[in-house]
Amino acid sequence: MKVLVTGGLGYIGSHTVTTLIENGYEVVIVDNLSNSKIEVLDSIYAITGVRPAFYQFDVRDEQKLDELFEKETPEAIIHFAGFKAVGESCQEPLMYYENNLGSTFSILKMMKKYKVCNKIVFSSSATVYGVPDSVPLTESSPIKEATNPYGQTKIMIEKILTDFAKVEGTNVALLRYFNPIGAHTTGLLGEDPNGLPNNIFPYLNKVAVGALPILNVFGDDYETVDGTGVRDYIHVMDLAEGHVLALKKLEQDCGVFVCNLGTGKGTSVLELVAAYEQANDIKINYQIAPRRAGDIAENYAGTEKAKNELGFECKYSIKDACGDGYRFQIYSLFVQRIKSKNREKEVVQE
Repeated sequence: MKVLVTGGLGYIGSHTVTTLIENGYEVVIVDNLSNSKIEVLDSIYAITGVRPAFYQFDVRDEQKLDELFEKETPEAIIHFAGFKAVGESCQEPLMYYENNLGSTFSILKMMKKYKVCNKIVFSSSATVYGVPDSVPLTESSPIKEATNPYGQTKIMIEKILTDFAKVEGTNVALLRYFNPIGAHTTGLLGEDPNGLPNNIFPYLNKVAVGALPILNVFGDDYETVDGTGVRDYIHVMDLAEGHVLALKKLEQDCGVFVCNLGTGKGTSVLELVAAYEQANDIKINYQIAPRRAGDIAENYAGTEKAKNELGFECKYSIKDACGDGYRFQIYSLFVQRIKSKNREKEVVQE
């Protein structure tokens, strides 16, 4: 099966691409590189021995997307392309609505036109549950008003995909995942955002190697085990495997399939920091900062549906994720230094 992966050079996208290839899928990637790097293609090749077809453009460019569909004729789509930072979405809501919804509209128009493509896996989020009444969160937990525009786009897109599926007979997997962390076990792939990281784990990685001075822990007065926010941190390789299982589920013509992907266990920010220190035998410099807009105290996944209907179970621990993430950060720092030295040589030669 040929699978189009939008945002396929991003953090979760790239790890999913490697897992798809290793499971025998043919992969086509489209990514505008707004928050990813072209060098990721080399890492995918180094891991899998396959260099997937790559197109660099914004998915909202319908003319280019149409040309891609006509040339590649994908049979399924995994849709990652979109902005994803909670804090940034509170500051730039219009940008999030325009980008995240617009990219989805473009994809669905092509799916409607090219009937061969009738399966789509959507990168949704546990933010659709809003402030939970109780945890763990299950697929039957109520969808609430999101606490931030990023989460609101996920709610809206889930509804759009559900309505589209009813009319077009499309098979849709809405994967509500929790907090991805870690890196590929080789250390060649990981989360390396452009600019200052918006999520805790890449920020933690950069503090660990001295690229950033200190980690801000946003709030220590929540009603949790140690006052810091509790999240369900899932290793990105487990998450990638979940997407492959979801594709297989869609091959059964299941209609709209909703599923949480998490570990089923909550971990506080300070517990995550402690695990990182233990896994890598280093000390993390952190400070307590004021609460961040849009954050909630606690959420973690109910995992029974994923286990029973997808056969999904996490293989990696928090400690595994911390070790893999640090290994990637060391590798990334090494690559950056090599590039810097090469640029210095080029300047001297000129």
